[in-house]
Amino acid sequence: MNVVTVVIKGKLNLARTLRSYNNTMLNEMTHIPEALLYAKADELSKLLGAPTLFHLSGINKQPLFICTLLHGNETTGFYAIQRLLKKYQNTPLPRSISLFIGNITAAKKNQRRLDSQDDYNRIWPGSHHSDSVEKDMMKTVTHIMENKKPFASIDIHNNTGKNPHYGCINILNPHGLVLASKFSDIAVYFTDPKGVQSSAFSDFCPSVVLECGQASDKSGEDHAFSYLETILKLDNLSSHNSNNLMLYHTIARVTIPKTISIGHSTDDVVLNTQLEEKNFFQIQPGTEFASINSNKERLIIVNSESHEDITDEYIERRDNKLLFKKAITLAMFTSQEKAIRQDCVCYFMEELRIG
Repeated sequence: MNVVTVVIKGKLNLARTLRSYNNTMLNEMTHIPEALLYAKADELSKLLGAPTLFHLSGINKQPLFICTLLHGNETTGFYAIQRLLKKYQNTPLPRSISLFIGNITAAKKNQRRLDSQDDYNRIWPGSHHSDSVEKDMMKTVTHIMENKKPFASIDIHNNTGKNPHYGCINILNPHGLVLASKFSDIAVYFTDPKGVQSSAFSDFCPSVVLECGQASDKSGEDHAFSYLETILKLDNLSSHNSNNLMLYHTIARVTIPKTISIGHSTDDVVLNTQLEEKNFFQIQPGTEFASINSNKERLIIVNSESHEDITDEYIERRDNKLLFKKAITLAMFTSQEKAIRQDCVCYFMEELRIG
C-alpha cells in the first residue's frame, strides 16, 4: 500500500491521505472539506479527485455507514447528506458516520455510469462481474467497514421512472426490516442482481437501500434527510418493529436485447409509457406492455432471480402487441432508453407475507 499526502483546495484547505490498494485509488478522510458542504454533485470530481470514504466521529462510536452516488445521476442522497453535515458542522454528531461517495466521474456528466465504466452498484463482493480496479475498490471499502462493525448501512438511490419512496433489503432479518420500515411502509426484498452494496454489507450489519423517487423531486431529498437524522439518533434497532411494512418480493427482471430497437413508432418495440404511472400497482392480464413492429424473436426477456427465461409465463404476443398474461406488480418501470440499456425496463414483484 502506497500512501501520499495531498491537499484539497476549497473554502478550507485540508490535508488528506490517498491510499493505493492494489492499484485502486481510494481516498480516506477523517474530516469534511468545507467546500464539500456547498458543492454540486457535478463538482465532486474536481474537489475529491477519486471516490472517497470519510470517517467522522460522533458521540456513539459505532458508525452508521452511508453510501451515495454509486450512480452518478442519482443525486438525492448526496444533497441529503450535505444538509445533514451542515446541520452538525458545529455540533457533535449523535453517532459516528462512515460516508462513501462513489461514482463522481459519472456525476460530473450527470450519468448513471460512463460507457467505459462498470456499474458501481453491481461490483461489490458477491458480484459476477469480471475483475477490475473498481471492483477491487468496493472490496476494499467492504473490508474496511466490516472491521469497523457498523450499526447499519444505508445506500441512497433514485429511480428513473415514477415510483413511491420505498426501501429495499436483501436479507429477511428483523433489524433490516426495521431499517426499511423507518423510511416507508413499502419495502422490496430482492436477491438479484448480484454485487449490490446492500447485499455485501448484509453479511455483517443491517442494510437497506433507500429509493427516493426521481432525482428532480426535492421531496426525496427531504425524506432522506429526515430519515438519516432519525437513524443517527437511534440507540438500537431491537426495540422497534416493522409491523407497518407492506413487503414485496422481486420475482423477475425485464430487459430488452441490444439488437432490438426501442422508443419510436417505427422501432421494434414501443413501450406503453402509461405503465410509468403504475409502479407498485397490480397490472391486470391483457394490459399492453408494448406495441411491436417486428417479426424478430425475443423482443423482451423476463428473467427470474435464478436467471431462468420465464418470458412466456408472463408475456404473450397478440395482434402486434405484447400483453401481460397474468396479474403482476411493477417496480421501476421506465421508458428511457439509456436507463434500459444500462439496467432494465422494470421488475416484476409479488406481495410477500412473513409469519
